[in-house]
Amino acid sequence: MNVPDRYLGVWQRTLLRTADGFEDRTTRVFWLQTESLHADIRIPERQPRTLQQRCAQAGFAGVTEVEGDLCRWHRRLDFHPESPEDVGRMTFVSADELHEQALDGSFLEIWTRLPDSIGRSEALWLSDSEQGGRKACLLRAGDYFLFAASRPQPLAGDLPLCERVATSSAEQAEHMLAMELSFGRIDSSGHSWRVELSTLPGRSGKALLLNPNPTTPLSDWPVQRLAGLGAYSPAAGWQRAAVPALRHLTEEAPA
Repeated sequence: MNVPDRYLGVWQRTLLRTADGFEDRTTRVFWLQTESLHADIRIPERQPRTLQQRCAQAGFAGVTEVEGDLCRWHRRLDFHPESPEDVGRMTFVSADELHEQALDGSFLEIWTRLPDSIGRSEALWLSDSEQGGRKACLLRAGDYFLFAASRPQPLAGDLPLCERVATSSAEQAEHMLAMELSFGRIDSSGHSWRVELSTLPGRSGKALLLNPNPTTPLSDWPVQRLAGLGAYSPAAGWQRAAVPALRHLTEEAPA
């Protein structure tokens, strides 16, 4: 892929400023970027609890394309599937501070790279072992990871997620909100991958996995270690899959 090395790592958003003067400094936003894949998680300062509050969460994952100072995040998994195309004009103020501006000038986002995220960069794209319809990815940057997995049941229709939740039963809404984005840290031994922030209630503080062989790259992990990742792993487990090719992204149906 064509993602330059200076993009790699975990970037924390410190400011969102829109053209109408609105500013957000409190939403917890982390973007993990590898050589090919990205994942992004956005959780309000106060952890959402009700179904409607959980609609305020956001996040996505997919393939990154960089051309000059333009960065495009081709979303293959998205908490809000109705989201528009994601492209920004990027300016590196320093090696660890990045400014993203909308092409139409509607917003500015300021990003700071976390020091412990520099170093080991790995990415795995996953699919449902049985049907292949569900997708997921596991990304690592330095001491951090981000796991993203599509909903166990795909959304049907084109209505925005929050409108669907507002007019659905509690059980239906839970299914709609079941896309997992779990961000966390790997301990100093490399064994424990513990979730610090998640779109799913109750996941924070829990281990995504326990890795008995911390020096083994993700590409060599046994399938048994990948199969049960996440709160809603497929019945037949996850398996490795090819990273989506850029030329096919506009041709494939959403995961």
